[in-house]
Amino acid sequence: MSTFKRLAIIGNSLPRRCGIATFSSDLHRAMSQSFDSIETSVVAMTDKGHTYLYPPQVIAEIHDDVLSDYVAAADQLNAGGYDLVSLQHEFGIFGGEAGGHILTLLSRLRMPVVTTLHTVLAEPSPAQRAVLHQIIAASARIVVMAEKGRELLQTIYGTPSSKIDVIAHGIPDVAFAEPDLAKAKLGFADRSVILTFGLLSPNKGIEVMIDAMPLILETCPNAVYVVLGATHPNLLRDKGEAYRDSLQARAEALGVGTKVLFLDQFVDLPKLLDFISMCDVYVTPYLHEAQMTSGTLAYSFGLGKAVVSTPYWHARELLADGRGCLVPFSAPAETGQAIAELLGDAPRRQAMRELAYASSRSMTWEHTAGKYLAAFNAARRSQPLRLVAPGGQGGLPAIGGGPGINFGHLLAMCDDTGIYQHAVHSVPDRSHGYCVDDNARALILACGLVAAGEKTIPDPLVAGFAAFVQHAWNPDTGRFRNFMSFSRNWLEDTGSEDSHGRTLWSLGIAASTDVDLSRRRWAQALFPKAMEAVEGFSSPRAWAFTLLGLDGYCSSRPEDRKAARLRVVLAERLMALLASVGTPQWTWFEEGLSYDNARLPQALILTGVATLAPHYVEAGIRTLEWLMTKQTAPRGHFRPVGTEGFFDQRKSPRLFDQQPVEATATISACIAAWRVTGDSDWRDAALRVFSWFSGNNDLGVPLIDDETGGCLDGLHADRANQNRGGESVICLLISSVEIRQLSRNRDSHPGFIQRRA
Repeated sequence: MSTFKRLAIIGNSLPRRCGIATFSSDLHRAMSQSFDSIETSVVAMTDKGHTYLYPPQVIAEIHDDVLSDYVAAADQLNAGGYDLVSLQHEFGIFGGEAGGHILTLLSRLRMPVVTTLHTVLAEPSPAQRAVLHQIIAASARIVVMAEKGRELLQTIYGTPSSKIDVIAHGIPDVAFAEPDLAKAKLGFADRSVILTFGLLSPNKGIEVMIDAMPLILETCPNAVYVVLGATHPNLLRDKGEAYRDSLQARAEALGVGTKVLFLDQFVDLPKLLDFISMCDVYVTPYLHEAQMTSGTLAYSFGLGKAVVSTPYWHARELLADGRGCLVPFSAPAETGQAIAELLGDAPRRQAMRELAYASSRSMTWEHTAGKYLAAFNAARRSQPLRLVAPGGQGGLPAIGGGPGINFGHLLAMCDDTGIYQHAVHSVPDRSHGYCVDDNARALILACGLVAAGEKTIPDPLVAGFAAFVQHAWNPDTGRFRNFMSFSRNWLEDTGSEDSHGRTLWSLGIAASTDVDLSRRRWAQALFPKAMEAVEGFSSPRAWAFTLLGLDGYCSSRPEDRKAARLRVVLAERLMALLASVGTPQWTWFEEGLSYDNARLPQALILTGVATLAPHYVEAGIRTLEWLMTKQTAPRGHFRPVGTEGFFDQRKSPRLFDQQPVEATATISACIAAWRVTGDSDWRDAALRVFSWFSGNNDLGVPLIDDETGGCLDGLHADRANQNRGGESVICLLISSVEIRQLSRNRDSHPGFIQRRA
């Protein structure tokens, strides 16, 4: 029995011409017809430069390259009271790097998401891997259409099997029938018909079948090969009908021009079923193995056709055990021989047809809708995120959708140069000027707001943060300056290694997620220049900040081999430090703890996920676990390392001053650990650390100014520091964005590794 009332399907939709559009429309029809109590709607993806007359069930459309459309669609679904979203994912239908714009929509949704992956890549680019990890994290359940998809999700993407449903591609429920009536109806009486249908494009292997036709005609002279389908819209836009013309010329050159019939049509379902029904052999001569789903194969198999196919993943599973015939890739001789033998052996062909039809009954759209309903209900039954932190001083009040976002104090701390370092109470302190550290943090915040689909900082301010970073770059030294006076004079030629690493971090984030394309290109151009100095650095934090930047930069520039090499070099340096310094009692990279400690484990976790290196991830988890023991008070609340005097393993820790930067770093690291392990303890830890801002701390004093959005600079032993500097407000806002995402995503996670026993 359904536990929800309103379902939204996000994907392409008819009359757009593609397989995803057909699937989304079929799924909508199946859910609507099978379950009267569920109102099913569609949010349609519209490709650039096209308009479609969508049917009434399409309640919204998203132009793939317009980021604001994704935000508007999410807001519409939230406001409309939809209980669940079914996302149809395929690379190429969403805008942004590797389709990353869809993440903006997902991050804003308040209801569970069940994502159907129409493709699961065995060798994704870094950008594709990063986007898919985040989609998996945002999804309560993942649906694939073949067991190979489940295998790849587990081995390549670290998704737990318990989160995956395998639901075969749906098919129309049509009675088993002989082809004669349909042949007569379509004008193919007394012909042996071989059929391929679908949008025409070079990856379909039509050339192989044309080359096979002379061999087939030797034993079956009345055979005809029908290629049914319009040219793929993208191919048509870029090259017109040149590909179709080349196929026709190929057939003419082989002397089979009259035996290969091209029907340039995108037919409706009744006519399509007639064409499938009339064929004697259906063929899918695809050229590549990595084809997870084929709707054309599913439909032909479901109508009880004898199928000859190359052994791509979907065909290998569907046609096993005699349910079809598999031939090698790009092998005209073997393909022609297999088809000729089937056409000449009616009993074998009939037996194959009957076996395929009988095996496909569980795939009809009625059954498929039932399986999707079960997946949807399982997603709805998922335990909601518990937003009350265990232990501590009074715990953490329920957050609902997360803490609010208030830019009031942030805007007050900025001028046309950048963001001020310090404030006296809430008044900006001009005497201390500016620093690249805080402007880099502000750029990270601005990009994070966009990626999370939150309200954004005014773009002139974001441009100012980027301009400060650019001005801080000193090409003569290959380093960033850090401190600038209020009079706009640099106070140094070269800043610290840590400030350089943090600035690289901001550039890496901007390179992959800045909403402004020109700024993304700026960051992508400056990052490789600035990273050259890092290999000579000795600061572990500079290494970690750079690794965090490389996580973004490498996703936007996966072809940059120098960046990929530097990523491994820096990760290995952290691993070497851990091996040389760490002991069973001191699981850390250095002899002491200082500031931004959790960024070191976070950097290893993210690097391990991106590079498929579980040993980095495990080291990051292990060191973060140890760090949390050092930053947890006896009563259970978060107690960051104090800056009065950073402690080492030979001294007792100093409890004060406690500063927001350490809380923000720890929240980010705990969320990274939760996403990668699926362990809810990390999720709860992030919430508990955030409650430090709201008063769950040693003094029981809130640091957040609800009226202005400001954040106190920290805790002294006897009082809160009433100053509200730039670093503090940025840290609060970054953590607020991350906690809001955590509350929306609830208990979804990619589960890159399993927790150690």
